[in-house]
Amino acid sequence: MEKTNVMRVLDGKKIKYSSHEYEPDATLTGEEIAGILGENPDKVFKTLVTQAKSGAYYVFVIPVAGGLDLKKAAKAAGEKAISMIKQKDLLPLTGYIHGGCSPIGMKKRFPTFIHESAKEFDNMFVSAGKVGYQVELAPTDLEKVVGSKWADLI
Repeated sequence: MEKTNVMRVLDGKKIKYSSHEYEPDATLTGEEIAGILGENPDKVFKTLVTQAKSGAYYVFVIPVAGGLDLKKAAKAAGEKAISMIKQKDLLPLTGYIHGGCSPIGMKKRFPTFIHESAKEFDNMFVSAGKVGYQVELAPTDLEKVVGSKWADLI
């Protein structure tokens, strides 16, 4: 399996993880990816990048079957309002493309929030930074690597 930037970051920080690969397909939903991995969709998380009215960027990591509640997200970030960034802005901002965006190893570190349900699991899945690749790691390890906070986001 090819090493992604996310895996190199985790290796460099001596964080234990498992990598998983699946046939890349831009039409797959998060729930379908969870099915391919043979995992509970509640354990598989997506990474969403937003911008607040203040101009600040924030990253939210939520279960693939859930939708980000923008009001809860804004409250968690201490902002008045937050909106999703345009898909065309994702790559220049983060270094990742849609479907392969990971909270780990972005071009710049942004304040990151993980949905509190992740704490219910020993391990969770997030994108490994490339479509068709996922990493499985402990939620507390993800918290350490990205310096995140826990919040109710969906």
